Amino acid sequence: MIKVGVIGAAGRMGAAACAAIADADGLQLVAAVDAVPGVTAEGITISKELRALADAHVDVAVDFTVAAASRINLPWLAMHSIHAVVGTTGFTQEDLDTFKKSFTNSNCIVAANFAVGAVLMMRFAEMAAPFFDTAEIIEIHHDGKADSPSGTAIATAQRMAAASNEWASDPTKHEAITGARGAKGPGDIPIHAVRMRGTVANQEVILGTQSQTLTIRHDTIDRTSFMPGVLLACKKIAEHKGFTLGLDTFLGI
Repeated sequence: MIKVGVIGAAGRMGAAACAAIADADGLQLVAAVDAVPGVTAEGITISKELRALADAHVDVAVDFTVAAASRINLPWLAMHSIHAVVGTTGFTQEDLDTFKKSFTNSNCIVAANFAVGAVLMMRFAEMAAPFFDTAEIIEIHHDGKADSPSGTAIATAQRMAAASNEWASDPTKHEAITGARGAKGPGDIPIHAVRMRGTVANQEVILGTQSQTLTIRHDTIDRTSFMPGVLLACKKIAEHKGFTLGLDTFLGI
């Protein structure tokens, strides 16, 4: 039985992770941590201190917080030889390099998205990139999401830009409203961020070349869509030594 703790357990993603872990075969929820302690998550009293993870002898900690908190959490987990499954976004390359150096006695995965469909969407966009001349990314998230563009959109653009550097130039000479063409992401691929009530998380990648377009879209209907990937990561993290970026290798793609 793999003992798991959740950091950010009082948040929506953290609470969903607690519920999924508590109900999963082979996993046991033994600790929960959040900045707002005192309430419970699946029968576990939420603590304010990371020490609760060590006291519960967790094997794996799931971190669904924010980048500023994870910069503190992850070195602590590495120091205590606890595996880390991280769904936080907003890290810099310097952050990732630090995590790579830190996790020597335990392992860490940082994934922009744990929905299997989203991982495949990013992979398909990466595969398609060399065959198209233009590309744009539209990401749509709920109106409670504070950052934009999403980590998934940035990661998608990074992978597409790495796959092809032969994109047609943007013909726009004048924007009647500044920003109408979106933000220029990696490879100058435009990214458009929408914040909308009634949605959870959706992303569309539109690629175009002579006389044809290809649209690759993934829709998240509920936060439970991320949980199969989280559970897989918790179960497989011990097999993937050191630091892993993205869920791809865990899925074998």
